[in-house]
Amino acid sequence: MELIVVKFGGTSIGNGERIRKAAQSVVNEYMKGNKVVVVVSAINKTTDDLINIMKDAIGDNVTDKQMAEILSMGEMTSIRVFSSVIESLGVKSQFIDPFDELWPVLTDSNILEAKIDFKESELNSKKILKLLDQGIIPVVCGFLGKNSKNQITTLGRGGSDITAFFLGHSLDADEVIIVTDVVGVMSTDPNKIQDAKKLDKISVEEMRDLATHGAQILHPHALKYKDPLISAKIISYENGDLSDPGTFIVGPNEGVMMKSSMLCPEPISIIAVVGENMLKKPGLLAKLTDKLAINDINIFGISAGQNSVTIFVNKKDSIKAHRLLHDLVVEIDFLSSVSLGKEIAMLTLVSPEFIETPGIISDITKPLRENNINIVELTSSQTAVVIFVDWKDGKKAYEYVREILE
Repeated sequence: MELIVVKFGGTSIGNGERIRKAAQSVVNEYMKGNKVVVVVSAINKTTDDLINIMKDAIGDNVTDKQMAEILSMGEMTSIRVFSSVIESLGVKSQFIDPFDELWPVLTDSNILEAKIDFKESELNSKKILKLLDQGIIPVVCGFLGKNSKNQITTLGRGGSDITAFFLGHSLDADEVIIVTDVVGVMSTDPNKIQDAKKLDKISVEEMRDLATHGAQILHPHALKYKDPLISAKIISYENGDLSDPGTFIVGPNEGVMMKSSMLCPEPISIIAVVGENMLKKPGLLAKLTDKLAINDINIFGISAGQNSVTIFVNKKDSIKAHRLLHDLVVEIDFLSSVSLGKEIAMLTLVSPEFIETPGIISDITKPLRENNINIVELTSSQTAVVIFVDWKDGKKAYEYVREILE
């Protein structure tokens, strides 16, 4: 017997036929002897319709409390419909909304972007286990929470996935299943490249980076709640089968935190290649990086300007890399010169929250500016910031910037 938490997205319960197929898939798992907790989103486009009606009616003169209450209607309707369909299939079910004494998700009072109170919520969620022991399938609103004043809150983007992963953790589930409108995670968007392949598995870290760069399968915020010890997968609603393999989400690796900071233990050297209109020369970066790659030299960072390309390599490889790149400068007419610069330190900060934190670059660099530490180079993605400073300032700079993650 296994305990499964399954979340159905809005598209997967987009009409009566899909709801019945979804409910049947849950009942099928129940009939195998498994315990199933269901989390549902609002029926497809319901939330958008509610928002549009509200805007047409009162414009922007709506309070956060009113907004949360109105938005909650989508999920509260879904659980009632879904639970009723399960019972029509001959299995006992109970819907659980924020007004129920069994409600598991307790939050702070940030109404529209609420954070889960883990200690209280984990304790409260155990009440659901009593229903499971009685052979009842609970159907829980995704996306919603309740604060200490018994007000409805919402968990923000990715809220229903957050609910599913959180319940998986707090109930010690064996598996969390995310049912959506795709067969799993693909090698690329199949709407753009037809021969895209489904991945059998993907790591949390890879999934997070994929999500932050536009993939709509899971919101990266939800992945912070993924328990490394619990199996999780993404499947399509099409087959109506929760045993569909889909794509498994692996990790995060034990001991690897979603937030991390690192000071590279060895000095990095800067090599600058200069030339004319380098950004307009197709294949130039490939030539530079291939020259180093075939000679087994790793690149820690690279930045390009109109008339220069800066490459960061380990100091121990710098002399060899300098010579190899000089050979290219001599061969290629539009390149002028190459220089080997000073030793620098590389600091790396990683957090899935960076993407949703306005001014994070300013927050990170402020203590360096205040302590007169010069930044040689800075690169960033949606979840990581890499800073290069003088080697002599490395340890001190690291202590300043790592505090941002605490």
